[in-house]
Amino acid sequence: VQLQASGGGLVQAGGSLRLSCAASGRAFSTYYMGWFRQAPGKEREFVAAVGRYGSITTYADSVKGRFTISRDNAKNMVYLQMNSLKPEDTAVYSCATNDGSYHYTDIRGYVYWGQGTLVTVSS
Repeated sequence: VQLQASGGGLVQAGGSLRLSCAASGRAFSTYYMGWFRQAPGKEREFVAAVGRYGSITTYADSVKGRFTISRDNAKNMVYLQMNSLKPEDTAVYSCATNDGSYHYTDIRGYVYWGQGTLVTVSS
């Protein structure tokens, strides 16, 4: 599976962005999908995950109520709608596939990673 994230950019605090993740490969719908982020000088952290058919979603407490993850299996796409952005949301955001070996909030379960997209939120 190959993944490519896009949609990052510079936005003012309180603004919105929609990230997209394009996946290649026939087995896309068999994977849980997740978004992670890494801020400068910090470790990569879990942001959100979505189940195989989109009905199951989970979020980090820091983004709950502001971000929404979704997927379109027909298009092999995963999205992250980010609203009410804060300067602390500034990071490189990456999408990844979960192989089920660990809980979908656990980074150890994520096997395939795409190149990230930079989100910068100005105050």
